[in-house]
Amino acid sequence: MQMGTRWSVGATAPDRLPENVRAAVAAEELELAGTDTSQWRWTLTWLEGRPVVELDDGTTIRVDHAGDVTVEHPED
Repeated sequence: MQMGTRWSVGATAPDRLPENVRAAVAAEELELAGTDTSQWRWTLTWLEGRPVVELDDGTTIRVDHAGDVTVEHPED
């Protein structure tokens, strides 16, 4: 079992995240420019050994069985 973690929007994502997931986090943060995210946090958990990263607004970044990264927004 792997422990999760939380970090603030704009802070450095954990090193143990694959580069493609860190890139997805960075891309989502770019889209939030102009939004007050000073109190928002990312939450990292692990499901079947793969990272699941969720933002306080409900945006979720997952890695599927093939290793592809998907991003789901709460309005999707």
